[in-house]
Amino acid sequence: MKIALVSIRPNVLDKQANIKKMEKYIKKVKADIYVFGELSLTGYSLKDEIRDAAEDINGISIKQIKKIAEKNKCYIVFGMPLRNSNVEGLIHNSAILIHPDGKLDIYNKWFLITFGPFEEKIFYDEGENFHICDTKFGKIGLIVCYDLFFPELCKLYSMQGANIIICISASPSTTRKYFETILPARAIENTVFMVFVNLVGTQEDLVFWGGAQVYDPLANLLVKAPYFKESITTCEIDLNYIKIARANRPVLRDIRPEIYNDLYYVSRTHSKPKNSKH
Repeated sequence: MKIALVSIRPNVLDKQANIKKMEKYIKKVKADIYVFGELSLTGYSLKDEIRDAAEDINGISIKQIKKIAEKNKCYIVFGMPLRNSNVEGLIHNSAILIHPDGKLDIYNKWFLITFGPFEEKIFYDEGENFHICDTKFGKIGLIVCYDLFFPELCKLYSMQGANIIICISASPSTTRKYFETILPARAIENTVFMVFVNLVGTQEDLVFWGGAQVYDPLANLLVKAPYFKESITTCEIDLNYIKIARANRPVLRDIRPEIYNDLYYVSRTHSKPKNSKH
């Protein structure tokens, strides 16, 4: 299975230009799955203009990218602001996976970053659902940027059978060391392939560092894209390695579910679990 990691500098609010750029990179290299960064359709720094930029699942942009996926017989993962299909006025920061046959998988970012220069909770509604993407290569979980800092998400995906977790991101240069520390940890603690694709370029005061990368289930770095420049980088993934990794590091076998009951209680009450002996 060949994955293409595509780090682009999107044109803010110019969706047509960004779709053309996505198609240009897809035509450059043949791959099974092409992965673009967070909000790659629109650019990251949208503020109030998000209301006009957002589309629903039947919008023109998704239709255009479906045609690209069908024409190139590939899967495409990208980010966009997506209107809630049930409640008018709610918008999600979403990761979209389009299949070659036009099927659509959607993940809405759970953890919206709202500190420092980030204001996502002002403009986006939090995601509430988990979704496993069933592909011909196996099960894939999607997360978006800040979600990576909450290990429960990746654990849940791995327990649902995901062998690959794809994180699309708009991470500025000040946070690079954090992402490059956490990514291999998420890989080995779940024995999954971790795929990370980041934006590049400057938007307002944010400088995105690119550096797309893939880790195998034992946290070995397989490939890394250049920092601070647009690029397409490919990586061959052998999913048979999952069996070897899980035999060598059986963390999924050794999970004790009762700890999640305690975690839930402590996170809600900030006190010791009821049955704690300490």
